[in-house]
Amino acid sequence: MSETRREIFRQLGLYSHVGMSFVLSIFIGLGIGWYLDNKVFDGRTAPYLTFIFLALGIAAGFKNLWQLTKDIKDEERK
Repeated sequence: MSETRREIFRQLGLYSHVGMSFVLSIFIGLGIGWYLDNKVFDGRTAPYLTFIFLALGIAAGFKNLWQLTKDIKDEERK
């Protein structure tokens, strides 16, 4: 495999990792909030915990996005 093609696949892997980690963080936060609202507290807290954990998932997604892009930039400088 040529060096150019290898670099393209490496970049594709890095950037798809960034996108997937962002989306998964949001869905994990949403899932935890929904589970707590509906299964643990039998809907008494709905939709508050869902919204709280959704916000936490979004915040975690942005934190992951920031950290991964910082790591990618640091790697490109080397």
